[in-house]
Amino acid sequence: MIKDIINDFKNSAEQAGLISKLTPAHIIAVMLTAILCGVVIYIVYKAFYRGAVYSESFNVLTVLTTVVTAFIIMTISTNLVLSLGMVGALSIVRFRSAIKDPLDIGFLFWAIAAGITSGAGLYPLALIGSGFIAVVYIAFVLLGRGKTSFILVVKYTDEAKSSVEGVLAGVKNRLKSKAKYKELNELTVQIKSKSSTDISVLDKLLEIEGVENAVMVEYTGE
Repeated sequence: MIKDIINDFKNSAEQAGLISKLTPAHIIAVMLTAILCGVVIYIVYKAFYRGAVYSESFNVLTVLTTVVTAFIIMTISTNLVLSLGMVGALSIVRFRSAIKDPLDIGFLFWAIAAGITSGAGLYPLALIGSGFIAVVYIAFVLLGRGKTSFILVVKYTDEAKSSVEGVLAGVKNRLKSKAKYKELNELTVQIKSKSSTDISVLDKLLEIEGVENAVMVEYTGE
């Protein structure tokens, strides 16, 4: 019975043209290239993530997306019937998870592109393309690390208004909102600092008599 199953499998594979095209060496080369590209994406995303909260599960997803895409492309590239069936099957897939950060969409497209080129057997293109994208992304991240943006929220009395405005005049800031309560004013501004540990502005504000509290939170655009 097992022998009959093996023979049926060989016959169906020969009819689909899989045995002649999907050799073990070809399959291993595709999978290794896809995994290597996925690891590059994983390392770049983890080391240079710029969002508020890093998601390990999403980063692992980029690696899986690369490998799964390569597996699909490798399969459908061997036979026209299989490709049409795969397109029909994938057309019914619906994803419900919303991606909030636009950069995450870019990493998913990167993973898909690496998987497609790997599955198609274009190994140099997959590796060189992934390396080039990694260098470009890292360069832009490093260029944007000159200053860190913060959201500063200050609550103060009317008597401390001029002193608070004097401190804020010494730093580059952008007004976000103003609020007036019975006895206090609330001011929200966006400021930039050369270091994420620089809280000199916060210290100066807290030294002013009439300032109830001051909070500074790093701003990532989210």
